[in-house]
Amino acid sequence: MYKREVLALILAGGEGKRLDILSEKRAKPAVPFGGKYRIIDFPLSNCVNSGLYCVGIPTQYNPRSLHEHIGIGKFWDLDRMEGGVFLLQPYISDMVTHWYRGTADAVYQNLRFIRDQDPYLVLILSGDHVYKMDYRQLIRFHQERKADLTIAVMEVPWEEAHRFGVLSLDERGRVVDFEEKPPHPRSNLINMGVYVFDRHVLEEEVEEEALREGTSFDFGKDIIPRMIGQRKVYGFCFSGYWKDVGTIDAYWEANMELLGSSPALDLYDKRWPIYTYIEDRPPVKLSHRARIKRSLLGSGAIIDGSVEDSVIFSGVYVSRGAEVRHSIVMSDTLIDEEAVVDRAILDKRIVVGKRAKIGYGEDLRPNKKIPDMLKSGLTIVGRNARIPPEAIVGRNCRIGVDIKEEDFTSLILESGESIEKAEEG
Repeated sequence: MYKREVLALILAGGEGKRLDILSEKRAKPAVPFGGKYRIIDFPLSNCVNSGLYCVGIPTQYNPRSLHEHIGIGKFWDLDRMEGGVFLLQPYISDMVTHWYRGTADAVYQNLRFIRDQDPYLVLILSGDHVYKMDYRQLIRFHQERKADLTIAVMEVPWEEAHRFGVLSLDERGRVVDFEEKPPHPRSNLINMGVYVFDRHVLEEEVEEEALREGTSFDFGKDIIPRMIGQRKVYGFCFSGYWKDVGTIDAYWEANMELLGSSPALDLYDKRWPIYTYIEDRPPVKLSHRARIKRSLLGSGAIIDGSVEDSVIFSGVYVSRGAEVRHSIVMSDTLIDEEAVVDRAILDKRIVVGKRAKIGYGEDLRPNKKIPDMLKSGLTIVGRNARIPPEAIVGRNCRIGVDIKEEDFTSLILESGESIEKAEEG
């Protein structure tokens, strides 16, 4: 139905600083999620399940793993002659060009691509949210109201509203007020980062923004506030599951929510499958000593120890006597014999040495380096790190990417401390 009428743009170029070392070597939408997926799999799958087969993805920071994951779009049925998936990296030419300077600028710099596709409507999506949504309902709402812009909105707890753009609607659903991340919100109705634009209105707005002095090139800060009162801007109320996983705590919580008996985000719903790149891995293997409780296990995982309330990705090896609790352990990580991992996020290809303890003790002092990001008791370990045997790592600790055993000056890392890569030379 929407093959040519609607073009979807998934914005995947942001730095993702709030995820700290989890997005240090990859784009935030490429961060692994749920034992099998990447975050971008959710908006991509929503597009395909909604009948949208023409998808552009502006990328920028650390794009390699994202490009490798998406490829030609085969696993989302996007490897097609008409439509398909297009990876849109910024480039330098003899014209005046830049890196993408904001969400609106990412669209502006791809206007030629949009015009080549010649859609009636443009659906703009964030690449770093986890949710299921039938975009056809949103598009129908937009068309029925003859809107210039429709914003998907939902209610969140009042204490969370300050993190988002906050809106107010009149009785007809028209947006009458908008504030981007206000310290004292007047509403708990928030912008989900899902927009439907009339194509020609979008072109006019981003072209006008490109000429403005002092702009931040952002839809939420610049374009949407200007359009209210001048254009027909409506809010489409969404009541399903949606989560911004852009912080360490939110990312951990969203993964843990998958472990409930009836999770709000059902990954097993055959009516709305979440597609992803499929690796050739052997089945999960459990030894006679394995103890598993309320966990997700990725393909190729080998469990010879204990796993409880955790998300285990593909190729993880939990050795004899080792324990993993309330944690996320990403692909090809080794938890050696009698090691303990508790309330931690371990990135890919980590080695936790024998009898080491990650997330130890009751001391919850915030991390000294990133106190606002790491204060709930979670410890994070960057990809390729090697934790020495017998090491004890406290709460709210941060162990950087590519850390080696010799980077530990002591076998005890107190709560709130960090280990950075030693300077070479």
